[in-house]
Amino acid sequence: MNISINEKEVEATSISISAKCSDLFSANLKNNKRSTVAEYQGYVPKFFPTQHCGDYVCLDIDLATGKILNWKSPTQADLESVEWEKEED
Repeated sequence: MNISINEKEVEATSISISAKCSDLFSANLKNNKRSTVAEYQGYVPKFFPTQHCGDYVCLDIDLATGKILNWKSPTQADLESVEWEKEED
């Protein structure tokens, strides 16, 4: 994709996002009805991409497709290693 930055045309294919969240990361596990079944707050889980030391979410996103390029689907063991809080029924 060609875009203009400071009146200069550049070609961009992806965007890299690095967000510092220290121990303020949060995630919700959802079921097939998009209802939250468990939640987690704390450090970034180890299965997230890149060397983040638990403090950063680093994602590379393809501009054409919107897909996360450096994401590897977490395994069952990855998900079970997180200290999720179960939602109340």
